[in-house]
Amino acid sequence: MIQHDVDLSAANTLGLPATAERLATVTSIAEARQALIEAERHTWPLTVIGGGSNLVLEPWLPGLVVRPALTEHWLEAADGDTVRVHVGAGVNWHQLVVAMAERGLWGIENLALIPGLAGAAPIQNIGAYGVELAEVLEEVHLIERDGARERVLGREECAFGYRDSVFKHALENRVIITRLVLRLSRRPRPRLDYGDLASRVSAAASPSEIVDAVSAVRREKLPDPARLGNAGSFFKNPRVDADQARALLAAFPTMPHFPLPDGGVKLAAGWLIDQCGLKGLRDGHVGVHDRQALVLVHHGGGSAAELLALAERVAAAVERRFGVCLEREPRRFGQARPAGGGKP
Repeated sequence: MIQHDVDLSAANTLGLPATAERLATVTSIAEARQALIEAERHTWPLTVIGGGSNLVLEPWLPGLVVRPALTEHWLEAADGDTVRVHVGAGVNWHQLVVAMAERGLWGIENLALIPGLAGAAPIQNIGAYGVELAEVLEEVHLIERDGARERVLGREECAFGYRDSVFKHALENRVIITRLVLRLSRRPRPRLDYGDLASRVSAAASPSEIVDAVSAVRREKLPDPARLGNAGSFFKNPRVDADQARALLAAFPTMPHFPLPDGGVKLAAGWLIDQCGLKGLRDGHVGVHDRQALVLVHHGGGSAAELLALAERVAAAVERRFGVCLEREPRRFGQARPAGGGKP
């Protein structure tokens, strides 16, 4: 059933005021197909949102907003120590990570406490503590807007990159993701070489112990969206070439940097922002978090315009000081609300 003029303020973790002209919450393949058929029939703009954890919503989302709520998951034995895990797009990601760890399955334990639903995970190619979703994802099941056809994409077809995928480009708001297939392992393979994770757990740690350690680190550094509106990391960690990295390190010898296989260097966006003196800044209803400068926060009563203006201010400060461009991580959807609150 399609609802009209639906408040989405509680449907995005930034808590920004937003209204969907129409909203369909789909709990099955059939409902998802019907939503796409209606959108195509009426030529409605389509926006697909999950848990709203990596979005900046403008006040008005015209057309049809779809929220997948397919919440089943099941395990399928594969070869040897491998287990294929089928995950509905509406499954809570962190709860899935905990459940798989409790079963002794390895592969996604470092991705604990990432907010949102499973269906959004491949869009962003979520990653944390040295692990990316692309390493364990085998298939993405989806329905295309064009003809409401079901389709399965393999890992290569998803065109995964750093916090990037085909779902942010050619397929953005052209499909509804309905299910993921992950390939996990019963064989221990802890990844503890990122940050201070190795100091918190032993090399013989179980998946559940790693989940607990990662969750503890994230809680120490990142604000809880239920208490303070935020979308997690607001900027991607920038990548520069080797020459620019050498020049920056000559000027800033303590700058955190991470060499990449292609010869480039990844920098820590949070450190760059902190060095500009912006950590803890409050600008009206929005600000920079006081413990993690990579996180922009909404204190309440603000708007997407205020938040994006702050983001531009932060990015400009970093570019002036370091000559490095920051790229926004959350996707931006919607527009200004039309006069009178109705259709544009």
